[in-house]
Parts: sequence; C-alpha cells; structure tokens
Amino acid sequence: MTTVALEHPTPFEEHRQDLVRVYVWELPIRATHWLIFLSIMVLSVTGIYTGHPFIIVAGPARDHFVMGWMRTIHSYSAIVFTLAVLSRVVWMFVGNRYARWDKFIPASRKHRRGLWGTFRFYIFNLRKPPGFVAHNPLAGLAYLAVFGLYFLMIATGFAMYSGKASVGSPMRMFEFLVPLVGGLQTARLLHHITMWLLLGFMVHHVYSGILMSNVEANGTMESIFSGFKFVPREDLVEAEHHLIDHQEVPDAKP
Repeated sequence: MTTVALEHPTPFEEHRQDLVRVYVWELPIRATHWLIFLSIMVLSVTGIYTGHPFIIVAGPARDHFVMGWMRTIHSYSAIVFTLAVLSRVVWMFVGNRYARWDKFIPASRKHRRGLWGTFRFYIFNLRKPPGFVAHNPLAGLAYLAVFGLYFLMIATGFAMYSGKASVGSPMRMFEFLVPLVGGLQTARLLHHITMWLLLGFMVHHVYSGILMSNVEANGTMESIFSGFKFVPREDLVEAEHHLIDHQEVPDAKP
C-alpha cells in the first residue's frame, strides 16, 4: 500500500512513503504475549498480597479465606505463565521466520552489524534505524534477557512451592531446584526482585512500543493485536532479499 503524506510528516514518512503490509506476529505469538502479560499482573497482585496482606476482612478467617484464594489464584496463574513461556520458546523453532530463535541472538553478520546501528539510533546518533522487519538485534537481546528473568521466576516459584508441598505431592519433584537457587530464602528474595524487574520492563516496553510506532509509523503497537506491520519496501527487500530471491514471501501484502 502507498501511504498519504501527512501535513507534518516525520523523517521516516518523508523518505519512506511506500509501505508493505507484512504478517509478522502469528496467532500463537500474540496469544502467548497476552497470556504472559495478564498472568504477570495477576501474579504480582496476589504475590504482593501473600507477602503483605492488604485486605482485612472482619469475622472468622474460615468464613472468608482471602489468603487461601490469593494463593490458589497465584498457583493457577503461575501454571498459565509457565505454559505460555514454554509455548513461546517452542514457537521459536516452529514459527515463521519472524518468530525464530535467531531473532533474539545475533547469529548472522547482518544482525551483529545491526546491533551498533540500532544502538546509535536509540541514542539519537543515527537518523534512520537499520532495516529489520521483526525485532531489531538490540531489542532481540533485551527480550532474551527477559526470557532469562522468566525462567528465574519459574525456577524460584516452583522451588518455593516444593518447599511447602505436602508429602506425596507431585510438586515435591521440584525440590531439586531449591539448592540451585540458593535455598528457600534466597529463592524468595530473587522471586521478589525479578517481579519488580519484569514490571519495570513492562513499563519501558509499552513506552518504547508507542514511541517507535509513532516515529516509524509502522503499526508496531497495533501489530500485537492484528499481527500485521507496515514495513518500508526498501527495508523489506534489504532484510529479506534472500527469501524474495527464492519467492518465499507470501506474508508481504502490497
């Protein structure tokens, strides 16, 4: 599609009027994204309550069982979070080319070169960012670190759960995690710190997504709902030229 110039176009709109509609984020990517987001929010609220109860209900505790409900919701949300993270990891190997593991690790020379160019763009030292359809290399590395935090959260959570599980409970199988995370007290501390790191990342993630969606005018924020981004044709050709040469670009829609 060809865009219409705005009254006050951005630098990207001035020089990149020819945009191509590209299906970047498949349904499993979008579904796991929102499941991870929602489960983190629920886990944060219920986790904070478990450590510092902020709801006081009059009457016998047996009639209300607020802490019990919070722990139950926390446990089920942890299962949703774990399955969503594992599903996303699986999709790094079975999804389309934009979801693959090599978008998170600068395995190719183009991605390694793009690290410096993207960094220069982020510090306002470069007018035009390197052309990447999905995650740029710097963002990919950041998301790789976030996945590390996900797995730390999962490991510490299951370690703590195994420590209070009754004899014979299936959760006892995760007892091997306790020494790996430094014991139950260390696991609790790491679990708490990781929660705040993930919440801080979420704030930055939303801010940067809105910023880049406006600056690049490529529908970044909208793409997590629809799956489609609007990519300058020159960037699509540059980033995917080897696929275009082999006629493997069914995702591009003019």
